Amino acid sequence: MSDLLQATDLRRHYRVRTGQGLFAPKAVLRAVDGVSLALRPGRTLGLVGESGCGKSTTGKLVLGLVPPTSGTVHYRGQTLPPVGTPAWRGLRRHIQMVYQDPLGALDRRLPIGTQIEEPLVIHAKAAGAAERRDRALATMESVGLQRHQYERYPHELSGGQRQRVVLARALMTEPDLLVCDEPISALDVSIQAQVVNLLLDLQDRLGMAYLFISHDLKVVRQVSHDVAVMYLGRIVEQGEAESLFAAPAHPYTRALVAAIPAVDFGGGSKRERMLLQGDPPNPVNVPSGCAFHTRCPFATAQCRAEAPTLQPLARGRMVACHRVHEPALQVAA
Repeated sequence: MSDLLQATDLRRHYRVRTGQGLFAPKAVLRAVDGVSLALRPGRTLGLVGESGCGKSTTGKLVLGLVPPTSGTVHYRGQTLPPVGTPAWRGLRRHIQMVYQDPLGALDRRLPIGTQIEEPLVIHAKAAGAAERRDRALATMESVGLQRHQYERYPHELSGGQRQRVVLARALMTEPDLLVCDEPISALDVSIQAQVVNLLLDLQDRLGMAYLFISHDLKVVRQVSHDVAVMYLGRIVEQGEAESLFAAPAHPYTRALVAAIPAVDFGGGSKRERMLLQGDPPNPVNVPSGCAFHTRCPFATAQCRAEAPTLQPLARGRMVACHRVHEPALQVAA
């Protein structure tokens, strides 16, 4: 099966001031620094990592909302056109976004029905007002909203209902891919499970692919077929979700997985908890060599001097770690 979306060596660097004042010196912030991803039709790729690792920026690069410093994004073999161009707008109806804050993603001045219909107006997908309304009502019902809520305003709905509105609006153009950027983190715990189940149901019925961006590995494990783990702008491990969660190979992935509450790793046993030391380094001043070496209990002189590249492990897994093949660190993948 060919890839629906392929990102190759994506980089997004920013020039930022390192002090106060107009003439303060500038440095390079490497928000995304050489990320390659592939997503097949109908599958979910979970993109995980701590806050500030570059997950959301990667999602924006995939959508074309920000231009890459270098690297390419291909959708169905076609290079993603420059943002704002007619070709980009034509392609964007196939790739939609679900935002973290549903209230912030909606216009509080307009009824939700009008906002759900908006993509049809932008992309000229419906002939008239009656057809737009009928399609909006049908889509509302498909995501668990009631027809009488068509005239409601965002502030009159609960957080879970607002996220369903955002989903309904994204579905109006019948996309092949949804980029979900922390889609449940702003919701109450009691509502999160409902939205996750809705996403799974929509994927099963409509065959969409998801790029699911989250720091919550418990949810990522539930929804993802494949997982990529980011640290300071780079992918440190990627592979099938079942294999990765059962036997995480990179020390950073091990620490993240071990922190998931009540994780059963097979056979009824729990993996020994591995605590990360300290905070992630400043992305403006990334350590030399492996960026994780300042927090890694297995770091060596090579780790401090030489940046590792992704290398194959078992079952298609890729890991960026100098010591992953050593007996002391090997896992049954």
